Amino acid sequence: MNAQAARQEQAWADRLADQAVQALLDEVALSPKPALVDQRGSGAHRDLNLGLMQASAWSLWPGFQAMAQAAQAEGQVTPGLRECIGQLGREAEAEMLRVTDGVNTHRGAIWALGLLVTAAAIAPDLCEAKAVAYRAAALARLPDRQLPAQSTSHGQRVMQRYGVRGARGEAQAGFPSVVLNGLPQLRASRRAGAIETNARLDALLAIMATLEDTCVLHRAGLDGMLCMQQGARAVLESGGSASLLGRQHLRALDQTLVALNASPGGAADLLAATLFLDALESDAQRLYGRDC
Repeated sequence: MNAQAARQEQAWADRLADQAVQALLDEVALSPKPALVDQRGSGAHRDLNLGLMQASAWSLWPGFQAMAQAAQAEGQVTPGLRECIGQLGREAEAEMLRVTDGVNTHRGAIWALGLLVTAAAIAPDLCEAKAVAYRAAALARLPDRQLPAQSTSHGQRVMQRYGVRGARGEAQAGFPSVVLNGLPQLRASRRAGAIETNARLDALLAIMATLEDTCVLHRAGLDGMLCMQQGARAVLESGGSASLLGRQHLRALDQTLVALNASPGGAADLLAATLFLDALESDAQRLYGRDC
């Protein structure tokens, strides 16, 4: 590899890490999100706040960069790459927990964005969202033979109890909540003239409208999940978050989910993934001069 190509690869790895962190920062700052941490407050959370979430997001930059570099070195989806990014993800999680004093702020986002960053780094000339999600799914389906024995998580218990696929299944299926719901709604709302805040809120609601969110299931059971899905659909069917009736439904959904202590954290992670993939296509075109 010549010096120019090496510099270009380094720039792309850095940019992927930048964009992953920016997606997390944009997600947490987006307001008003139902029952989630945002600029108004902590939503349904007692141990989270905006500053903590921002510090957590920044702490993940070295991990995302390392994943991108590992993908560039490997050049394709392999079991070895899966195990490498698994270890890098655990290291990123350990750093996150150090920064947050043990509070789980972004464990699900490390999984989702880590896979997408890795998939994007493998083939920057194939950066269309569906193609990146397809490669990420191929990675997610590979076993991580280096995964240490761990106690059962809240998400795993919810998956076993309710028979839902959870974050792992979402990734293994190619992030359908992002590719089929979040991204199309984000772009449709923009085309309809919504400002970026409302377009992003609509994308979140489109994800919430169908997602079997294990965070909500853990906190509020099936009734809470159905409330989330129905409330999100009501906002969108009323014209979205930019309309008067949509804003009224959004406030009602926020109040209901807070009362249920049901924070849609899984949907928030997938909104960050949506924002990452949306920005990725334009970034790749600018950096590489290719039409994705």
